[in-house]
Amino acid sequence: MRRIALFVGGGALALTSAWAIAQNTPESLLPPGFEKPKASAQKPPATKPDGPAPVAPSSPVVQPIPEGASAATAPASRTPALPSGAKVPSLRELEAMSPDELDELLGLKPKFDMPPAARRSMKQVGMLASGEGGLPPGSLAGQSGDLVKAALDGNKGALVSRWGHILLRRALVSRLDAPQNMNPADFAAARAALLVRMGEGEAARAIVQDVDAANYTPDLTQAAMDAYAFTADITGICPVIAVQGGERKDADWRVLRSICTTFQGNGAAGMAQLNQLARAGVWPQIDMLLAQKYAGAAGKARQAVKIEWDGVKEMTPWRYALTIGVGLEPPAALMKNASARYSYVAATAPMLPLTSRAQAADRAASTGILSSAAMVDLYGQIYAQPDITGKWADSAASLRNAYTGAAAADRMSAIRALWDGGGDPQGRYSRLVLTAYAAARMPPSNDFSNDAPDLITSMLAAGLDRNALRWAPQAGKGSLAWALLALAAADANTKVDSGDLDSFHGDDTSPGHRKSRFLIAGLAGLGRVDQAVSRDFAAKLGVDPDRQTKWARLIDQAAEVDNAELVVLLAGVGMQGDGWDKMTSLNLFHIVSALNRVGLSAEARMIAAEAVARG
Repeated sequence: MRRIALFVGGGALALTSAWAIAQNTPESLLPPGFEKPKASAQKPPATKPDGPAPVAPSSPVVQPIPEGASAATAPASRTPALPSGAKVPSLRELEAMSPDELDELLGLKPKFDMPPAARRSMKQVGMLASGEGGLPPGSLAGQSGDLVKAALDGNKGALVSRWGHILLRRALVSRLDAPQNMNPADFAAARAALLVRMGEGEAARAIVQDVDAANYTPDLTQAAMDAYAFTADITGICPVIAVQGGERKDADWRVLRSICTTFQGNGAAGMAQLNQLARAGVWPQIDMLLAQKYAGAAGKARQAVKIEWDGVKEMTPWRYALTIGVGLEPPAALMKNASARYSYVAATAPMLPLTSRAQAADRAASTGILSSAAMVDLYGQIYAQPDITGKWADSAASLRNAYTGAAAADRMSAIRALWDGGGDPQGRYSRLVLTAYAAARMPPSNDFSNDAPDLITSMLAAGLDRNALRWAPQAGKGSLAWALLALAAADANTKVDSGDLDSFHGDDTSPGHRKSRFLIAGLAGLGRVDQAVSRDFAAKLGVDPDRQTKWARLIDQAAEVDNAELVVLLAGVGMQGDGWDKMTSLNLFHIVSALNRVGLSAEARMIAAEAVARG
């Protein structure tokens, strides 16, 4: 792969909400004098091993005092002393301290909590190796840290495309070398923070857990706290607190440190600290009560805590984490207008009732957080619980009938019932994800030609493109089913002619002919339409295919040097928004084209088909 050393002009780097959503095309990712994207590093330079080089011990290890030496010349005994300038605590404060806090006070706490041989390298941080589906580890090694950090920090986490979300998650959890001039811990922190914003708490937790606590930076510590709050893993942060100790003094840190004290075997001291923090009002009363209830589950320091929600008007991450962590659910009225992030937490929270998880899944599956298999497993658990009745039990029974119905018509009826139960468009698309494998079992038939677009959309939501292509005979030229298959097919040799495009456009009732715009953008990005036909059809729709932005030039340059990881990060920046109405056909073209060029053609096809299906 060749490297390009051109400079891209532009103003100061600014990833703000003015351009971060896909509707307003990004204006600039590069500060003055920034290099354009570099090719992936195939052979990253060798790095020095972590830590100092081993030193041979002197011999003998313990030397005797020379003969005739006086007591005055003998080594003085070393007793712990307070660090210079340290405040002498009161007797009451000493009694409330944990052993870790005493060690820290006396300066006895080591920086590392594990021997050198057990410490992990910071060279490649992540959970998905290239042989397991991860992207090449050296992809970003030659890139500027400022550029990569801008692409990560500037992404607000909400993507219009389910397949775009899945692909970005894969890129973020890959085992990667840090970019140039970027601390590997800070690189992990930026990736984990974006995963949390995307609703991927478990993936974010896996990233922060791949770094030894002694190597944490302030940014990684905060990202870890956010990841553990998202997953309601309250004590997960305790190893970090044990090593970092008094590095932070904020309210969250102080409360969590006291909770960790109770779970480390010093329940009395931990509860005393929590009571002191409650009197000081460091957290709102409801949060302190939840913290005391959670900490009270450890050891013998249990105390009765009554949780009352009167006067509580909003939900916060730690409040929600502690609530479900103690086996409660917040009031429905409080959650009615809460952020979608709490639905994403609930969808994968094992401590919540199955019905609560199923309700949350109708939001989480459409974003890409839950797979079709995960949805089927969830409904299967509901079906197996005889004490669950009502609509969720009915939906679970419908899913079973969608697979086991004796006649195809019966299975199709059950599938339709699940689709119709989704409610809003987001919920309905989640139900399409749920029924993907049941749809794949439906025999192609003219009897179900009216259902063909939804059946194809359902199959493509799980990547079942081969099964979807069996419906080609039922997909008339110029129909929605035809458009989906034209984009999803792996064979790129067949070109789409202008007559079929005109026929599709004539039947397109989407706002602003959005589906037609997405269709031509996807076909052009995949190279499945002649350039002259593409230009004529784009002109009919009022689309200028030659319009360029700095973001578009950047993602094209990343594709030109075959840097798949950077293409994915930039694609994530370009498809932000809470719905496909926030997506432009120009952004879709550049995303599909760049992904296709760097070998991610399957993802490019699925994103293009999803755009037309949901546009």
